[in-house]
Amino acid sequence: MKICIVSDSHDRGPLLATAIEIAKAEGAAAVIHCGDLIGTNTLKASLKLGLPIHAVHGNNLGDPVTIARLACHSEGLLHYHGNDASIELGGRRVFVTHYPHIGRAFACTGDYDLVCCGHSHVPALQEEPNVKGGRTWLVNPGTVAGLGAPEATWIMGDLAALHFEIRTLPR
Repeated sequence: MKICIVSDSHDRGPLLATAIEIAKAEGAAAVIHCGDLIGTNTLKASLKLGLPIHAVHGNNLGDPVTIARLACHSEGLLHYHGNDASIELGGRRVFVTHYPHIGRAFACTGDYDLVCCGHSHVPALQEEPNVKGGRTWLVNPGTVAGLGAPEATWIMGDLAALHFEIRTLPR
């Protein structure tokens, strides 16, 4: 299963939709958003693309009540998990948080195949050694809005192969 991993869209809906549209064209079946959505307008164009979106809060909450209400009326496309999410996608255990230090802590448990985080606006891909003697992928897509960063970034992931690639968007 291929997935689109984004974070820190900060109300930049067109950039978020562009990343998801590219990912969908390349076979992505779901989206993980690692927080800092801000408002429902950020999501409207993306939801029209028809991929399920799993999202967490972040530190810039914006309007979580309205986002939760949108999730209730999204016909199952928007899953707004709150502070973090523990989900299964493509047979893989996935943990989603906004904060890199929390992401690293959960990667180190060995309970997940993939841990996704955001917040730093700096994209990163790394395998963390875990307490079970294995390694867990910890990925940060940076900022799909390109705020405070040289580029607008996101990650295309393949859960079957556990392969992840940082992508950039033209601004």
